[in-house]
Amino acid sequence: MLLVAGVRCSPRGKDAGSPRAGSPGATEDAASGRAARPSGSADISPNPPSVRYIGRANLAKRLAPFEGAAGRSVYRDGSARLELAEETLTVTPPFGLEHEGEYEQVVVEPLLGALRADHRVAALLVRLGGYALGVFEGEELVASKVGTRFVKGRHKKGGSSANRFRRRREEQERELIDAAAAEAARVLGPWREKVEHVALDGDRAAVGQTIAKHPNLKQPNTLALERFFDVPDPRLRVLEELPYQLYAAKVVEGV
Repeated sequence: MLLVAGVRCSPRGKDAGSPRAGSPGATEDAASGRAARPSGSADISPNPPSVRYIGRANLAKRLAPFEGAAGRSVYRDGSARLELAEETLTVTPPFGLEHEGEYEQVVVEPLLGALRADHRVAALLVRLGGYALGVFEGEELVASKVGTRFVKGRHKKGGSSANRFRRRREEQERELIDAAAAEAARVLGPWREKVEHVALDGDRAAVGQTIAKHPNLKQPNTLALERFFDVPDPRLRVLEELPYQLYAAKVVEGV
């Protein structure tokens, strides 16, 4: 419960009923010189909800034993709210949850069914320095391409040398974006009519420039998942490990 104290102002603009400086129960803010709240009073704020992404296998193992237990379940707007005996969880599967309904007990099977479903997903990972592209059938990587391009770090000094450095860096960035866009169109193009979703990963600006560079990439952009994945350097290993994150559900605890 949040307690809010009402305050009334006197004609002089001071808080009516507030302790005077030096009176019992009053303290002073050393930095501002203003009277602080009486000792013993405090703001009571609820703890912020915890938000995590949990892999589908781990989440299923955690939730399956609660099927039919005492509690309440609400399926609405693509999420499932599960009111358990000791906690409340709101779970949002990454690829949607069509089931809707309310139950006066814990019902997890519609949620687990959505988590079990496999999907065909294209992935576009771009950072300054490299790119990784792939298509997944479920968790299996069935098409991929990984490439690197050297891009200089930022110059810390000024002068003409800094301008030359900046121009060279911008040229290297353009070369990277051009290469990433060309390979993305080549690798992902044959899958345009087959993929259900697209995962965008890496650096937002670099990903946006890559998509804008080639007209064939604009359609997959409309299939982009809501979650933007912050992956390390785009490498084949990173691409191969991506399915865990792709199928991880958003879990909010405490609301």
